[in-house]
Amino acid sequence: MRLSRYFLPVLKENPSEAQIVSHRLMLRAGMIKQSSAGIYSWLPMGFKVLRKLENIVHEEQVRAGHIPMLMPTLQSADLWRESGRYDDYGQEMLRIKDRHDRDMLYGPTNEELITDIFRSHIGSYKDLPLTLYHIQWKFRDEIRPRFGVMRGREFFMKDGYNFDLTKEDALHAYNRHLVTYLRTYERMGLQAIPMRADSGPIGGDNTHEFLVLADTGESEVFYDSAVTDLTFGDREIDYDSVEQCQSVLEEFTSKYARTDETHDEALFNAIPEDRRRVARGIEVGQIFYFGTKYSEAMNAVVQGPDGKQVPVHMGSHGIGVSRLVGAIIEASHDDNGIIWPEGVTPYHCGIVNLKQGDAEADAACDALYASLTALGLEPLYDDRNERAGGKFATMDLIGLPWRITVGPRGLKNGVVELTSRRTGESEELPPEEAVKKVAEIYAGL
Repeated sequence: MRLSRYFLPVLKENPSEAQIVSHRLMLRAGMIKQSSAGIYSWLPMGFKVLRKLENIVHEEQVRAGHIPMLMPTLQSADLWRESGRYDDYGQEMLRIKDRHDRDMLYGPTNEELITDIFRSHIGSYKDLPLTLYHIQWKFRDEIRPRFGVMRGREFFMKDGYNFDLTKEDALHAYNRHLVTYLRTYERMGLQAIPMRADSGPIGGDNTHEFLVLADTGESEVFYDSAVTDLTFGDREIDYDSVEQCQSVLEEFTSKYARTDETHDEALFNAIPEDRRRVARGIEVGQIFYFGTKYSEAMNAVVQGPDGKQVPVHMGSHGIGVSRLVGAIIEASHDDNGIIWPEGVTPYHCGIVNLKQGDAEADAACDALYASLTALGLEPLYDDRNERAGGKFATMDLIGLPWRITVGPRGLKNGVVELTSRRTGESEELPPEEAVKKVAEIYAGL
């Protein structure tokens, strides 16, 4: 993409309404624009990052054998009355009447709707296990929406639902989801710690939240510092293996890590003092096992091996995709702007032409652009007639991980400058070597 043809409305000044780094930088980098309180338009750069995160979530869910679908944003209130949960959300739930005076709602979550789909089509244990998921917009009418996409009213979320014959099978699904989430977050360049949490209106006794440590987090968290040494890495997991998934769960949840809602001071004080940590965390996902809460209330039953009708065991599993954009920025930025991890960057590399209109510089930039594109990479070429300082400031603000700088002086020596956004380190390379190095960086992702 050539920047002269792109829509990137960057701001030079910090917006007065932005209280935290991610909100400030997303507005300044032209990623979002507020439509009304807690509701945002996703402009091209923000939308591109959102889609990258969505694709990673899809890939990891499908890898685990989960099946994508799509449910509507508007739901019938009758389903929620059937489950007994219609009043649980209070004023956070946006309630609507259609032209026929039927009660509708803008879905904050989809347990009722997916249970209705399941009971309409599945009647035998032979069709289990089954996990369905979708990525869809949700709405919760927060009393004080703030912090940009971190605590908005409208948000983009992956929510998945497992249906199993027994509690043991459902707990395996719970463990399997924990594994998929660990892989998902690490691919995004994040360390998200699973922490024992409260289930809230979803219900159930087994639940973990995944939290990214950040000063602006809404939750106070207590943890053993040893959990921050754990990484999933590139290990291969058989998602059908109960033992392997259980082993990962034990590895990542055996150390103390809890939100303030489930904090146990006695257990926390049993940790060696030098490893006790109290911090803030941003919730980016949560997994639940809630047994037969919804299947019993809504008569979602199957015929078991003995011919008897039994309610299925269920769980739900969510990832806040739009919230993740803000969480990544909170975890990865400096005073000059965003620093995107390579796995989620909107463009793989920036190209800065220091002397737009110079025939040799223009030709070199065009050649770099063509070479990177031919390798399946997406460069963002700043071909505007702007001062070099302004171009550098824009590139730092939007946070592309790598920048290739082209100028007449370097070209006389047959080199361009390749710069890492994260470290600030630069090296001079022949143009073809700079392209090769950028391609090698992304080849392993």
